[in-house]
Amino acid sequence: MTDQMLPRRQFIAQQASLALLGLGALPLAAAAAESEFPVRKITSGPKHHWFGYYDKLQFDPSNRYVLGMQVDFEHRSPTADDTIQIGMVDLEDGDRWIELGETKAWSWQQGCMLQWLPGSDSEIIWNDRSGDRFVSRIMDVHTKKTRTIPYPVYSVSPTGKTAVTADFRRINDVRPGYGYAGLPDPNAEVLAPDDSGIQQVDLVTGEAKTIITIADIARTGAIPKPEFGIKHYFNHLLFSPDGSRFIALHRWRYPNGSRLTRMITANVDGSDLRIVCGNGYTSHFIWRDNTHILAQSRHFDGNDNWANFLFEDVDGGGDVREVGRGVLDGGGHLSYLPGNKWILNDTYPKGKSRLQTPHLFEVATGRRIDLGGFHLPPIYKGEWRVDTHPRLSRDGKFVCIDTPAEGEGRQLHLIDISKVVG
Repeated sequence: MTDQMLPRRQFIAQQASLALLGLGALPLAAAAAESEFPVRKITSGPKHHWFGYYDKLQFDPSNRYVLGMQVDFEHRSPTADDTIQIGMVDLEDGDRWIELGETKAWSWQQGCMLQWLPGSDSEIIWNDRSGDRFVSRIMDVHTKKTRTIPYPVYSVSPTGKTAVTADFRRINDVRPGYGYAGLPDPNAEVLAPDDSGIQQVDLVTGEAKTIITIADIARTGAIPKPEFGIKHYFNHLLFSPDGSRFIALHRWRYPNGSRLTRMITANVDGSDLRIVCGNGYTSHFIWRDNTHILAQSRHFDGNDNWANFLFEDVDGGGDVREVGRGVLDGGGHLSYLPGNKWILNDTYPKGKSRLQTPHLFEVATGRRIDLGGFHLPPIYKGEWRVDTHPRLSRDGKFVCIDTPAEGEGRQLHLIDISKVVG
């Protein structure tokens, strides 16, 4: 009998004992407090597989195909020569891995912005490097017909025709693990360049234009804790559900390596820019609807704890309300399930067993349901850590996560949550 065939409670007890004794890892989920959720590893070694960030479309509209990336090493930074494979898992054909393409523009935390092209049931998009520039590829997964857009993408509009993007050269310089190797930042010594920033990309014509420069945002509003030598950049862009506006994080890094953040929103052309959370402390976020944003920040009462707050998309955040106080983890990666009745989130490693815990939070009742505890060995740290980054299927009945499997490194795992949300 294999580990995965053991009765669930017996398997969990056995693996937990091994982990505490230092004799093994916890390759699969521990039981949730209220329910048990089937977990299925859908990729296998010897190569490693993962997807990256939580706010991209990993599942196709039919929920049959699940996108992923394949790499043959771990525990070091990517180099300009490291190529990874792009592929998808066929959930209806024995979790068969289907190879699709490759890329030289990727990071451990966000991959290559791989995602299904919104509005299409057969096209995907991802970033790549071609010569002296980063580009994006759009492929029909059935015909393999591919076209190249001469600009990378960060977030794609729900229409699938427009994208916004940031300067991945600069991101790689100031925040390894999120930008791409291969092209140095030409403004590495410039604190707030006027020729770098956010671009709007037309995915039909391939044209792009800069809509907000780093210099623009650096002189907009009050910068918390200003200091000589702070280096500004943009990161984490995301369109609203109707595609009319987008979020971006304006960040600045101090000479000692620390950083602070403001959350801004703007129209697709960069107009009507708003500083929604300007206190210097913003982390993960998600749009609840077209006018509200759920985001993590430090408590406004002055303590150092991080929590989840619902902001209005107005300057200053409007009527800011805390969500899930003491229940919904304040440091995880947030998504709303269809209908906005549930929030999906996760945790960073906690306790001696270093368990990461994806969980559901029921908005109306304040109930939290843990989906399992996933062991993260200490070797996964810093830039090449493996956050679970839970992603939803289109119908909200399945969650896909990245987590190490014993002896196989990072792999994709599928969690069935239909018994709760179905």
